Amino acid sequence: MKHAIPSSEDELKRICAEAGVSLPYSQVVSLLCAPVPVGRRMAPSRILYQPMEGCDAAEDGSPGELTRRRYLRFAAGGPGVIWFEATAVTDDGRANPRQLRISDGNVGEFARLVEEIKETAYRSGFPEPLVIMQATHSGRYSKPEGSPAPLVAYRNDALEKNGGAVKVVDDGYLDGVLDALVEAARLAERAGFDGVDIKSCHGYLLCELLSARDRTGRFGGGYENRTRLLLSAVRGARQTAKRDLIVASRVNVYDGADIPDGFGVAPDGSFDPAEPSQLAADLYAAGADLIDVTMGNPYFNPHVNRPFVTGGYEPPEHPAAGVARLLDGAAAVKKSAPGAAVACSGLSYLGVTAPNVAEAYVESGKIDLAGFGRQTLAYPDLAADIAAGGMKSSKTCLCCSKCTEIMRKPGGTPGCAARDREVYLPIYRKLCSEENR
Repeated sequence: MKHAIPSSEDELKRICAEAGVSLPYSQVVSLLCAPVPVGRRMAPSRILYQPMEGCDAAEDGSPGELTRRRYLRFAAGGPGVIWFEATAVTDDGRANPRQLRISDGNVGEFARLVEEIKETAYRSGFPEPLVIMQATHSGRYSKPEGSPAPLVAYRNDALEKNGGAVKVVDDGYLDGVLDALVEAARLAERAGFDGVDIKSCHGYLLCELLSARDRTGRFGGGYENRTRLLLSAVRGARQTAKRDLIVASRVNVYDGADIPDGFGVAPDGSFDPAEPSQLAADLYAAGADLIDVTMGNPYFNPHVNRPFVTGGYEPPEHPAAGVARLLDGAAAVKKSAPGAAVACSGLSYLGVTAPNVAEAYVESGKIDLAGFGRQTLAYPDLAADIAAGGMKSSKTCLCCSKCTEIMRKPGGTPGCAARDREVYLPIYRKLCSEENR
C-alpha cells in the first residue's frame, strides 16, 4: 500500500489519524532558523544535514569529485550543521572500496574540502556551518575489497539466516578499533572539522556491541561492558582534542523488533527507552556535546531507519508511525541528557510539513536540532527555502528508495535519481533497470 507524503497541515493530520499517531505542528519555524549552542561552538541554525554516504571516494579514501560536488551543494543550501558521511578509521572496516578513509597521508585532502565548504557557504550568503566528521567501523557490513568480509561483535541468527562466514573479533581487535577512533578525532581536528562523531548506529560495529549480551570478555554481557567501547572512544576523543572540538555520537536507540536481542527493544518488540536513556546520560558524562538519534538497520529493516513510501518490501507499519517513534526516541534522549545538544532523524517522509513538526519539538524542549537525511540529496537548498518561507513540494524527496537501490549495487554511487537527474538518473538506469536486476 502506497502512503502519501503530507503536503499540508490538514493532510498531516489525516495521515497521522490513519497511522494512529499524533505529531505536533507549529505555524512558525523561527527557532529552526535561529542559532543554537553545540558544545563550545555555535551552529548558525538548528537545521542539520545528516551523513549521507556517496560511496564515491578516491582509491586512497580521500574525497572524490562527486563527494566534493555533494558537500558544496549542501554548503550552498544554508544549513547550520553539515554532518560529514561515514569515514572509516581502519582499512578493513570500510563498507565498500570507495568509502571515505581518513589517514595521515590524506588529511590534507579533507582539509581542503572543509575549507571549500566554509567558503562556499560564505559566498552563498550564509554563515559558516559546523562540519562534523563521522568516524566509523563497518563491522559485519565491511567490504573493503568489494566482497563481504564481515567483522562481527557476536553471532546473530536473525542477521546470519542466509548463511555466510563471519569473524567474531576478539577484545584485542576492539582495543585497536578504540585507538583508531581516538586517532580519527585527532585527524578530524587537524583537517579543520568542527567536530567528530563516534558512530554507533545502523548495525555497524559499535552499534552491534550495544546488544552483545551473549559475547564474553570486556565488551559483552552486561550494560557496562556492551557500552565500553563507545564510551571509551568518546572519552578518548574528548581527552585528545582541544576543548572546543565538538565530540558527538550518532547512536541507535532502537534496533527494531525483528532482532530479539537488539538494543532498546522491549520483549514485545516495541521501543524500550530504559538502556538508551542511560546511555544518553553516560555519553554526556563521558564528554559528548551532541547526540544524533536514529534507529534501525538499513540492511535489515530500513522502514525503521528511514520510513519510506516505496521500497524493496511492504513495511509492516505506516511510515508516519516510524517517524513518530524516531522523534519519541530523540525526546527520550533529550530528557536523559538535557545538557547535550540532541538532533532528531526521520523527517524526510513529512515533506513540506517537516519544518513545522520539528519546530514544535524544539519549542517543547524535546530536541535541539532537526536532522534531514535523504531529503538533502533531493533538496540540498532546503535550509535556505525554510528560512525564506517554506519548503517546496516540487523539490522534496519522494521517499522512493532509489538512492538506496543504487547504493546496494556493486560500484553504485548513490544520489537522488528523481531530483538530481542529470547526474544520478543515468547511474540508476545503468545499475538498477529491470534487465540488470
